[in-house]
Amino acid sequence: MKKTPIDGYIAEHKTIFKTLRNIVKKYQKICIFRHIKPDYDALGCQFGLFTFLKENFPKKEIHQVGDTHPTFVPRLFPEPERLSNSWFDDEFLAIVVDVGDKDRIADPRFIKAKEVIKLDHHPFRAPDVSHFSLVDESTASCGEIVTAFVKSFAKTKVSPVAAKYLYTAIVGDSGRFLYSSTSPLTFSAASYLLDQGISLPELYLGMYEKDIADLTFQKYVLNHYSLTEHGVAYYLLSEEGLKELNIPSERGKEHVNMFANIKGIHIWCSITEDNDPKEPCWRISIRSKKLDISKVASHWGGGGHPQASGAKIKSLKELPAFLKELDDLI
Repeated sequence: MKKTPIDGYIAEHKTIFKTLRNIVKKYQKICIFRHIKPDYDALGCQFGLFTFLKENFPKKEIHQVGDTHPTFVPRLFPEPERLSNSWFDDEFLAIVVDVGDKDRIADPRFIKAKEVIKLDHHPFRAPDVSHFSLVDESTASCGEIVTAFVKSFAKTKVSPVAAKYLYTAIVGDSGRFLYSSTSPLTFSAASYLLDQGISLPELYLGMYEKDIADLTFQKYVLNHYSLTEHGVAYYLLSEEGLKELNIPSERGKEHVNMFANIKGIHIWCSITEDNDPKEPCWRISIRSKKLDISKVASHWGGGGHPQASGAKIKSLKELPAFLKELDDLI
């Protein structure tokens, strides 16, 4: 039988997967972490791995922590757990998924772990918090890496629930298989998860169903977007705009892809005011058709992938300079 891309990936990384499996088997207490302000990939990887480990290692004490999401929770994912500080006083293993920057790990108590495993696809940012890791920037999603990892376990199974979470991770970060980072591995991992009994209509309805209030949000975007000389489309959501729409800042980027298939638009952004007392700023989600926007994102305090990245500016005074860099890129 011809080896599938996911089987080939597991064989290629068999040494590190074996090491990671042995570490997981060694610990009685495990906690799974991911990045703040989570997306489909972060939550899908976290809950997919959490569910898989809980179902296959019922004698272990396994938890997941982090901030919540205003629309994905509880519609798609359970509420994150609220663990007391005393839980982290005993020896435990931390598994960190879908985050390359330690400052973006949603719960800082990972630092108390005896050992840290990391599975990720973001560009590495020093210092490395993990003792053992598999970081592969070539994958469209961290979900592909986590799927390969769980498949590498012998005599275990991936339940439809765990598979649904991981499939959501892959679909979310590959832009429904549209981004250029989508590869044979992406489809192979998705195919393997579909074989576990996922209901695609139910899953996609949960991911993409909108309510009437979303039409108001879309109308606001269409009435307030701007377009630069060379084809950067963007919309601003100030604190006043968020109040008018009655949405939290985390939802500001939800309609950024309204501009994805418009001729003459090469890069598009949502720019949302975030009055977090720790770091007030304007958070930017950037997408592109073909151009690599990650270097511009990195220059503006963020980073990410070639066609999907995030950045931030301290005030709107910096916006013209940010937009010029994108225009120059085009």
